[in-house]
Amino acid sequence: MKGKKQHHEEHVDETWLLPYSDMLTLLLALFIVMFAMSKVDNQKLKQVSQQFNVIFSGGNGVMKDSTGNGSNISPVTDSGSANEVNSLAEQDKMAVIKNTLEQEIKSEGYADKVKLDLSGEGLSISIQDTVAFNSGDAEVLSSFDPVLMQISNMIKDLDNEIRISGHTDNVPIRNNKFRSNWDLSYMRASNVMGFMVDKGHILPDKFSIQVNGEYRPKYDNSTEEGRAKNRSVDILIVRKYALTTKNTK
Repeated sequence: MKGKKQHHEEHVDETWLLPYSDMLTLLLALFIVMFAMSKVDNQKLKQVSQQFNVIFSGGNGVMKDSTGNGSNISPVTDSGSANEVNSLAEQDKMAVIKNTLEQEIKSEGYADKVKLDLSGEGLSISIQDTVAFNSGDAEVLSSFDPVLMQISNMIKDLDNEIRISGHTDNVPIRNNKFRSNWDLSYMRASNVMGFMVDKGHILPDKFSIQVNGEYRPKYDNSTEEGRAKNRSVDILIVRKYALTTKNTK
């Protein structure tokens, strides 16, 4: 008796499908990346290239720009993005100093006489004359030394210009010490600067003095309150980097 002929089904080898599907996936990813790169903002790409040059090479480097051409790209210090980063860092640093000094001044009991303001020009510290000087005099009162020392300690490590300006009211002064409000405002500003250099140990080449006398008043000289506020010495830490729109948000 003849045995039944057995039929064996042959299975097609499909193992090639796995690498084939992987290849298709990679090709799809490649086309997506190429499409995305074609939409990159040229200026932003250049800025990113500059950042990487500085980070990895510490200076000038060669990177291909968006056109595929190799070119030397200047360090980030000359770019708008670097100035923006520096401006943000400077703003943050000044904001910290402002908040710290406000707390210190408040604890000393001078919150209503010493005002701080952070503006596009820089960090301003306005000191009314009654807390720092006797009436008609330019010598800094020893009772105000701790506040000036605290201010000096907070700003002496900054690489910024420090501008000290003297202001008076419009009431004329003429005595054996001062011929006019010009003289009085100058000597007050000069003595504050002298304290910050001699006792606060701030480098003298950071300073400049601006003398205003009774001119350029910030408040109305027709009232006693306005005149009192105008009699002041202002310390301005001048910005090195222009304030950007992002700083104000």
